[in-house]
Amino acid sequence: MTRQLWKGNEAIAEAAIRAGVEAYFGYPITPQTELLEYMAARMPELGRVFLQAESELAAINMVYGAACGGARAMTSSSGPGISLMEEGFSYIAGSEVPAVVVNVMRGGPGLGNIQPSQGDYLQMTRSAGHGDFHPLVLAPSTVQEAIDITYSAFALAEQYRTLVIILADGSLGQMMEPAEMPPMLPLPGETERPAWAVRGAAGRPKNIITSLFLKEEDLEALNLRLQAKLRLIAEREQRWEEVATEDAEYLLVAFGMVGRISKTVLRQAREQGIKVGLFRPISLWPFPGSRLRQLAARVRAILVAEMNAGQMWEDVRLAVEGRCPVEFYGRLGGVIPLPDEILEALHRVVLATEPVAA
Repeated sequence: MTRQLWKGNEAIAEAAIRAGVEAYFGYPITPQTELLEYMAARMPELGRVFLQAESELAAINMVYGAACGGARAMTSSSGPGISLMEEGFSYIAGSEVPAVVVNVMRGGPGLGNIQPSQGDYLQMTRSAGHGDFHPLVLAPSTVQEAIDITYSAFALAEQYRTLVIILADGSLGQMMEPAEMPPMLPLPGETERPAWAVRGAAGRPKNIITSLFLKEEDLEALNLRLQAKLRLIAEREQRWEEVATEDAEYLLVAFGMVGRISKTVLRQAREQGIKVGLFRPISLWPFPGSRLRQLAARVRAILVAEMNAGQMWEDVRLAVEGRCPVEFYGRLGGVIPLPDEILEALHRVVLATEPVAA
């Protein structure tokens, strides 16, 4: 494999194609439109399905239908479009069909702007639709990681028959950097479709996929099965990156692009004699709280940095369970925090928590 220069949105699209996506349905919205445009060119070339729907609501229901047939299906959007899709997310979860969604976040609330943000954290990890469910949410910090996560997302979706969301922000979607593409996987044949899929009625047993259960006992049984599956995902799929945590006295916690920026902060702080480590969650749900809890018992304080008002900060405090102070620094409205800003916030944390000389 050779490294080539890839734009984030286009890299995610090509990685999905190489992972065997058979059908893409979407609607243009900045800052993810290049993903849709790339699919519009590549999917027909390969004899696969591309359709620009009349709305995001239509797009997610097309994904739902294709997934019910056992096809590898996906969509992508941002901010307002993701909000329109949430009913479909819940139907997909309630029907236990696999699907992949890419959310390239922009500033909000409302129409907001087209600048990068991390303001959809709680929407994706807490309220991605009505009812008791969680999608599996993965947050890359580089173009290469976005490729790798996308390539594995369909297998994860199929393994657990669940919704997998790739959560990036607008800067990752628009940036370009060298990356390697994985090999092209073969598409499944008709005889390889899963037994649960709807494949037509001729000569086959009756098969209905639905999220409608009018008897409360039946719906409770579905929910209990979903909760058991979610516990299994939470046990198996916690993912994170650690940098310089072995001797850390302080800890930076950040995800996505801010996690990447925080590596510069770590280097600068270490040069100044501050023993700081970095904990970067990759799976936002399930949140990797068990490992973070262990680290919290060894450090004096934690600084959480985000491009929002402190949405992951809530998960960090829940995971830490009071073992050490947890402070926050964030920028809003599409403003990307600079390393110097986060470093200054770290200095304030150090001053507030360093031991007092006798």
